[in-house]
Order: sequence, then structure tokens, then C-alpha cells
Amino acid sequence: MSDVVVSFEGLTKTFPGVSKPALDAVSGEFRTGVITGLAGPDGAGKTTLLRLIAGLLEADGGTLRTLGFNPISEASEIRGEVGYMPQKFGLYEDLSVQENLNLHADLRHVTGEEREESFARLLEFTDLHAFTGRLAGKLSGGMKQKLGLACALLGQPKLLLLDEPGVGVDPISRRELWHMVEDLVDRGIAVVWSTAYLDEAELCGTTLVLNEGTGLFAGTPAEISEPLRGRCFHLREPGKGKRRLLTAARLRPEVSDGTIQGHNLRLTFRPEAAPFSPAEIGAGSEAAWAPVKPRFEDAFIDLLGGGPPGESPLAARTGTIPLDGRTVVEARGLTKRFGDFTATDHVDFEVKRGEIFGLLGPNGAGKSTTFKMMCGLLLPTEGTATVVGLDLRHSAGKARQRLGYMAQKFSLYGNLTVAQNLAFFAGIYGLHGTRRRERIGDMTEIFHLGPFLKARTDSLSLGFKQRLALACSLMHGPDILFLDEPTSGVDPVTRREFWTHINGLVERGVTIMVTTHFMDEAEYCDRIGLVFRGRLIANGTPDELKRSVASEGNPDPTMEDAFVALVTGEEVAAP
Repeated sequence: MSDVVVSFEGLTKTFPGVSKPALDAVSGEFRTGVITGLAGPDGAGKTTLLRLIAGLLEADGGTLRTLGFNPISEASEIRGEVGYMPQKFGLYEDLSVQENLNLHADLRHVTGEEREESFARLLEFTDLHAFTGRLAGKLSGGMKQKLGLACALLGQPKLLLLDEPGVGVDPISRRELWHMVEDLVDRGIAVVWSTAYLDEAELCGTTLVLNEGTGLFAGTPAEISEPLRGRCFHLREPGKGKRRLLTAARLRPEVSDGTIQGHNLRLTFRPEAAPFSPAEIGAGSEAAWAPVKPRFEDAFIDLLGGGPPGESPLAARTGTIPLDGRTVVEARGLTKRFGDFTATDHVDFEVKRGEIFGLLGPNGAGKSTTFKMMCGLLLPTEGTATVVGLDLRHSAGKARQRLGYMAQKFSLYGNLTVAQNLAFFAGIYGLHGTRRRERIGDMTEIFHLGPFLKARTDSLSLGFKQRLALACSLMHGPDILFLDEPTSGVDPVTRREFWTHINGLVERGVTIMVTTHFMDEAEYCDRIGLVFRGRLIANGTPDELKRSVASEGNPDPTMEDAFVALVTGEEVAAP
């Protein structure tokens, strides 16, 4: 029989200056024996709840017991029993792996023989033996999360609180992290895993779903998905123009949500609605409906009332560029070395007008380095990077007027207001007078930034920071757009909103290069280049990559299966 380790009833928390509660009378309990998922979009209240449980915040109302104690008045009773891994990397980047472990051991009073045993156990558990001398800031995303987990486990806590540990981590590292946490649960440690990644929530034993501070659902992933059985379908062989067909499908009243999965459309229908004839949205004669198993994400979007509107207001205000079949982005022998380290190693690819090209790979594979060379922000050591026929080594300034770039890390000015950032980037791109005012007004309206114009950018939620960053990169109406992990850490609704804009822009002839760790987003790409250790190891459509790893045991692999198989296959083959 599992034990209750956390219980709360009517839990409420409001922050000064914010009218709406961060948590509004939320009730629930967490038990041992399972990974408990705490799921919800950005701003749902997940971090607030975890900080209340850990005794880092005090509730305004309701009751809360952590390991049987009041986490505020009896804080000393739980201090050594609760491990907390914050959402933002909370370790010291200018300290080494070992120095961070030493510091956290000191803070938790882990000394003597117990200290040495803990270090040996945790370094083996996280496979960080070979990296104890490396600065934490130099670790890959997955290794940073492993170090954060190791520090949270010092002192052998009974309760482990993980706040979005999978953010910015590639699929292989996420699987490794997940297996490590499952092992902890088997050892009797209670684990709460907060996430906006709903494929992670689907793996949990039980889940609490929050939205805007209120509880939407508590139970197993199977229980949340069951009401959608018979409402989720693939439209197979839809024909050409899948982005246009998705827009048409999502505009129909029967459809509550829709995405692209390779050559197929995946649609969720509203209750009592039946699939319509594919011909009604312009699908080809071979198009046919096939029922599919509902996912946690389908159910989550349904709980929120469905996905965002099917049409992009951004695309509606973007001029049409003729799809002339030209190659507009090209890399030939592209190489970048930093000292004796080769980040990008003789990479070749090309992207045609109006195409989405995805650059995928594990953390540290060289994706961002390649992106920066393609934008003219880094000079190649060897090879060439050209955009619309302009060699970025010699004509970077001229080429940059044709492209937009959204960096992996939020790169706007946090001490400026939203309005000041918009005005600054309009000026950077040479917009003046009426055109400048109109474009700032468009971006404000399209990305729902109106209520935040006077707010400092640092104060925005992650979702609105990403909206602002995308708005700034699009200010000058570029016909080529580079997006480096644009939706990392962003909730599913905002991700759909972003991809509605991206799909709409591509239909207008804009060319997109994108990196992502979301394998369902990779399905939107026309072609994918898979990068590993600086080299391009695979290049093809999503369906081609999936077919390349199909086997008798897994005849219908997912995009994540393909990613893992291709990368691990290269690791095995490497000398």
C-alpha cells in the first residue's frame, strides 16, 4: 500500500500586485510508489505549488502537510527530507561539477564517510564520473539536469520535487533522466515531476493537471484520455498542401484540435461530431480517416476547450512570395572549430523557398553553432554558408536584412519594457515613420502583447517572452526565418499558436529553418537534417527517417524512436 507524502486542501496563494491567485483552492495528494505528474501550461501554478510543498513559500489559505508536517512552522522537520530541483538551472555555472556537489553537501550537512559514499553513488548513478572537473556552465543541457538531480538527492531525501526537469533536454537525455527517476521510485523515494511536456505527463503513474491556478483533473493518464476514445483520427494520404488542409480542417466546427504528423493530419473531433468527407477540405481522392489512440496531450487540449484558431493573423498580414523552387539557404562543407574542438564538421544541406527544414540532434550536437553561421553571426572555419545567393562570410550585413533569427536563449533586453524592445528592434531593422508604427502595432496585436507594453521584459512569463522574441525577429517581414528551439519550455497551447503562425508563413512562401527537441514538432518539417557530434548523419522527410528504423518489433516507429535509433546507432558505430 502506497503512503501519502503530501496532502493539501483548498490551497490558495496570491502574489502582491497580481489580481488573480497563482493557486485558487487547489486540493490533492501525492503518494509513494509512482511518479506523480504535475502538468499544466506556463503560469498554471506548478512552480508555486512545489515551492509551497518545499516550505519556500507560505500559503494564504487552505491546509498543506509535507511528510506529515507543516512545511512552514515545522520546517526543520522536513529540511533534510525534501529534495528540490528548481525550474531554472539553480547551480553555480562558474563552479565545477565536484565543487557544486561539495557546496550542496555542506548545505545539507552531509559529512564524513556518508559524504564520500554519496558522491560515489551519485556520480555513478548520473554517469558524471568523467566530468567532475568541468565547469557546470560548460555542461550540455542533459548533463546539467543530471547534476541538478544529483545535488537534490544529497542526504537521501524521502520526497523529490522536480520542476520541469526535461526543459531544453534532447529526447535521449530525457529518456535517461526518466529511467533514473523510475529507479528512485523503486527505491521508495516519492517523486513529483512538474512538466509542460505532455508526453512526459503521459508516462507518469498519476497526474494533477492545473490551469490558471485551478485544478482541472486528478487521476491516471489513461483516465484523462478515455473520454476522447473514438474522437481522434488520422487523415491519411491527404495529398499535397498538408498545411493548407490543416488550416481548413481546424476552421470546421466539428474539429477541436489538429496537428501534422508526417504525411498525415491528426485531428480531434468535438463530442458527438463525426468525421466529414476529406474532399470537403480539398484533400486528395486517396485520403481516408483512420481512428487513433488518444494521447494525454489530446485530452489536455480538450480540457481547455480545444486548440487555438486555425488561421494565422500574422500570415494574413504577410505578402505572398512566389514559390519558384529556388534554393535560398545552402551549406557546403560548413565547418566550425573552437580550438581543437570541432562543433560543426563539413555539413552540407540546402533549403528551398517555402520549405520548413528541421535541424535536430542531441544537446551539444552543433545545431546552434550551425544556425549562427547560417545567420552570419559566426564565421565558418571552412566551407560556405549562403542565403539568397549571398555568401555570409562577405555579405552578412546585406543578408541579415532578408532573414529573422530567434535565438535559443532569450536574448532581448530584460531591463527594457516590452514597448521599448519592440521599438528598438524596429529601429535595428531600419523601420521608420508610419511603417514603424504600423509594424509595432501589428506585432502587439498578433502576439497579444498589449497588456504588457509597459512591463519590464524580465517580468514576463516564459510564454510571453517567447512571443515577444518571435515578434522582434519578424518585425521587418523577413522572407527567411531561423528559429532555434522557439518553443522550449512553452506549453502545448502556445506551441500550437506558434506553429499556426509558422505554417501560415510558409504557405506565403517564407522559408523556415528550425531546431527543436519536440519530436511532434519535427513532424511539421518538410525535411529533417539530423546532427550528431557536429556531422549530418541523416537527411530526409520525417516519414523517411521513421521508415529507416522500422523493424519487425517496431513496424510503426515514432519520430522519437527514429531520433534515438539513428543517434545511438552512430554512437555504437563510432570508433
